[in-house]
Amino acid sequence: MRPLLALLAFTAVLTAQTLVGDGQADDTAALQKLVDTQGSVRLAKGRYKLTKTITVDLAKTGYASVSGDGTAQVIMAGPGPAFHFVGTHDKSADPWNIKPPVWDAQRAPAVTGIEIVGAHAEADGIEATGTMQLTVERVVVRECRHAVHLTKNNRNVIINASHLYHNSGIGVFFDDVNLHQSNIIGSHISYNGGGGVVSRGGNVRNLQIGTCDIEANHDPKGKPSANVELDSTGGSIGEVTITGCTIQHSHKAPGSANIRIFGAGKDPSLLRREGREHTREGHVTIVGNVFSDVQVNLEIRQARGVTVSANTFWEGFAHDLLVEDSQNIVITGNNFDRNPRYLVNGNGLAEKNGILLRRVADSAFSGNIVVGVHGQEAAVDVEDGTRLRITDNSILDSDGHALRLTRLSRSLVTGNLLRDDRPAGLRSLATPLLVREGAENRIDAEPTTAR
Repeated sequence: MRPLLALLAFTAVLTAQTLVGDGQADDTAALQKLVDTQGSVRLAKGRYKLTKTITVDLAKTGYASVSGDGTAQVIMAGPGPAFHFVGTHDKSADPWNIKPPVWDAQRAPAVTGIEIVGAHAEADGIEATGTMQLTVERVVVRECRHAVHLTKNNRNVIINASHLYHNSGIGVFFDDVNLHQSNIIGSHISYNGGGGVVSRGGNVRNLQIGTCDIEANHDPKGKPSANVELDSTGGSIGEVTITGCTIQHSHKAPGSANIRIFGAGKDPSLLRREGREHTREGHVTIVGNVFSDVQVNLEIRQARGVTVSANTFWEGFAHDLLVEDSQNIVITGNNFDRNPRYLVNGNGLAEKNGILLRRVADSAFSGNIVVGVHGQEAAVDVEDGTRLRITDNSILDSDGHALRLTRLSRSLVTGNLLRDDRPAGLRSLATPLLVREGAENRIDAEPTTAR
């Protein structure tokens, strides 16, 4: 025990002697030296100013982490990430693909229990490249550009119990990365101007987002963004679960969405097999979330294999749900409600809500409750759909038609309750069910309108 205690005392003294931690002195060189010589650094209470990125080269340092007890603040006063973890792992998470040096010296780098604050327009929080089993836990990143930036190739990333708050860019950025097996759980991801959790291009699989609060990740003066964005353009993103989250705000940002899925991808092998211009990426499950206060709560385009179940929607100022050019979409057991409790701040007449399915095939819209759609021509609007099941829904007290079917083919429409029982002055004068063109359908509905 005595040699161990002596080593710990030496490390503490070395850290105290080399890091100032007053928020004024430049601690970059001292902290980089500690990382290079010790690998793992535990920061005591203080404010540590950096002007350059601390590179954690795992091939040189061996096992490495940057940690604290929640009282250490790192001020990134230069461009780039405060900490860049760089490993050599360039394969999958298959145990037979992991080279011995990764297990022997690089596995499970971690950032825990610290705060990173940006003091430069291009300051980022944490970047990871070539890592295996990165963990970010109990970390605050604010006033940076991107909070957590994942690049090139990584595997088995966990982000837990962290606050990624008020950054100009993206909260968690899957940036054209090859990354399978990542979990984002129990975290607050809010007020990031470029989006909350954003995956663009690359090859991303097995992404789980659960029990998080993801809010207002839009810049009213910037480009359209989403609280969760999965954009397969130029790549392939799939096998995603989003569950148990509150995802909301802000309708004041043009083009804002809570979840936006662009499934048009570029998987060369699949393109050759199907003869398509692009693939339809998907296999996304969205279950048990609460959505509100954006232009479109859920937007799905050119995707395949998306299941949306047991969610609560309101305050979709343009639409609650918009699905286009997609197939194998299952929308079941959701509550699309215009709850009077939330008609506040003068927004009652501005939010339209409603569902639009356009050029959708082999899909189901079943067992949903849709209430109080305002200012739309139809509460549930289906255009150019084929082989759809529209069954057992309650579409109630809404403006326009309750259900409008345009050029629907080879589909089943049955068991739907279409009513408007509002007072006479508010009641829609449109027919509850409107069918325009179409062929080979079985439409067995008994629409009624209160008189």
